[in-house]
Amino acid sequence: MFKKNVDAKALQRLSGADKKKLRRTAKQRFPQASDEDLDAILPPKVEITVAKYPSRTLVYGIEGELPMLFDIDGRGHELFPTVYALWKAPDLLPAFTLKGGEVSHFILGGADLMFPGIRVPLEGLPSFQAGQPWSVKVPGNPAPIAVGTTTMSDTEAIKAGLRGKALRIAHYYKDLLWASADGCYVPNEGFYDDMVVEDPNFASASQLDSSEDPADGKQDEAAVAASDSHVGDPSVHSETIEDITAGVHELNLPEQKTTEEPTEEKEHQHLSTEEIDSLLDKCLLQALYTNVKDKDLPMPGSTLWSGHILPCRPPGVTLDIKKSSHKKLSKWLQSKSSSGLITAKEDKHKKEVILMGINRKHPDYMAFKPEKRVQEPVEQPDDAVAEGSGSNQLEVDETYKPSSHVNPIFLAVGADTGRYYSASEASDVVFSYVEKENLVKPTDRAKVILDVTLCDALYKGAVKKGSAYPSEIHKKDLGSTFINRMQIHHRVARGNEVVVRKGAIRTVQIMTERRQGNKKMTRVSGLECFLLDADSLASELQKKFACSTTTAELPGKKGQYEVLVQGGVIENLAKHLVDHYGVPKRYIEVYDKTKK
Repeated sequence: MFKKNVDAKALQRLSGADKKKLRRTAKQRFPQASDEDLDAILPPKVEITVAKYPSRTLVYGIEGELPMLFDIDGRGHELFPTVYALWKAPDLLPAFTLKGGEVSHFILGGADLMFPGIRVPLEGLPSFQAGQPWSVKVPGNPAPIAVGTTTMSDTEAIKAGLRGKALRIAHYYKDLLWASADGCYVPNEGFYDDMVVEDPNFASASQLDSSEDPADGKQDEAAVAASDSHVGDPSVHSETIEDITAGVHELNLPEQKTTEEPTEEKEHQHLSTEEIDSLLDKCLLQALYTNVKDKDLPMPGSTLWSGHILPCRPPGVTLDIKKSSHKKLSKWLQSKSSSGLITAKEDKHKKEVILMGINRKHPDYMAFKPEKRVQEPVEQPDDAVAEGSGSNQLEVDETYKPSSHVNPIFLAVGADTGRYYSASEASDVVFSYVEKENLVKPTDRAKVILDVTLCDALYKGAVKKGSAYPSEIHKKDLGSTFINRMQIHHRVARGNEVVVRKGAIRTVQIMTERRQGNKKMTRVSGLECFLLDADSLASELQKKFACSTTTAELPGKKGQYEVLVQGGVIENLAKHLVDHYGVPKRYIEVYDKTKK
């Protein structure tokens, strides 16, 4: 709908009667909206403007602020809220929830929503009719990303086997209507330029609780069902994150624990605010002593937190800045700066606190005695720990298979043309042939005379038409030339799993790029070459770096996935792949697009 840049023909204020009429139309069009929702998008005592476009589309907005509603036909029959309105009142419309954040990439590209991309709630598909306005959400993110019209009813959708188009998208985050606002913004940290993922602030409470007790699984299922249907009690969505978290901790959960639940983590839930503040200070001093070097400065606060402070927390303890007296990472760092321990300043452009310096003569720093800790085992799942064990060490080798060019050489010396050879073994084959045929040049023992068979093996089809074939070759070039005429393969072995694939082994690509404002996203691809599962790695990195992760299939490469990690964790991620999965450094390529 808003894919092409079209200027409005006119902009005018609505009269009092027109504002009341617009409110009545919105109430009829959005029946589940409460009066508070309508007041949020159409405040009673402010001026409402309407912009008229050549296509008869009308866009209503709060004067001097953001567009709130748009009317496609100009008669109120196709009135929709903008994403700005939905971010103010998320329950204005019922919502379909996508199966994952990777599906949002297509919605933000202008595609309509298809039924296979929708997560169906446990209680089944919600009731809806064709032609109704619905919004679109991403799992773990309360802010809608698009709005559109249903193409069929739920009954028709079930008869069609949940195939085909579910929602005809009229407006989405990142389209020209969103961009037309002077103060265009994003509602949370899950919004990126080409994708929307779960909001780490919204999901942190549920992630913490889900790791504590199996009984929470039922609770999570109910939460998913509620977020998918969005046709239940609107008060559920008006609760704040803190209220939800507090309600979860008040439940009487069974005493039985999973095998992975550490006692320390349960005890940490009962720490007072003062004890959490003290723990934060100790972790900061531990990080400044052991991890953070002066050469690493300046350092973004998010990097300091995820890459240095979190790894210094005691084993089994979950460190949550929101449960401290500071509530926010920026406020905590600024308080440490005020005390003189560190020097930090806020980058107003990037909207992040930057660590500029460390006062290593500060009394707190000099009085602190760092602890020698072993890497916390709870940070990794059992299968990841096993990856680094002796029985599951990664082995990577390049192998070569005889091609039609070199088959005569292998047959002449009685070697098998159907097996794979290492570079040294293939080189031995050609030198065995030279010795058998006595091809070493008598007057220059460093050169080999090329007979017809060896000349064809090395050069047939490689020499330009009209050029003469060489009659001899130096010994130091014979092996490499011969190997280049074979089919290259690579063999990867991890434990009992061995895979041989055609072609040279591809590298793991780790790339950090800047998205919305100062937000960074790290992409990891090429994991399949080293027998690594993208979903398992994403789950592990989410715990290790305390950040949001997701997986997405690479465009045009079926079966190949990349892991997307929130934040600039490029160096720590490369080190993790080397230390815990045995990926050789020479097969890891790192690109940091955030540095000019």
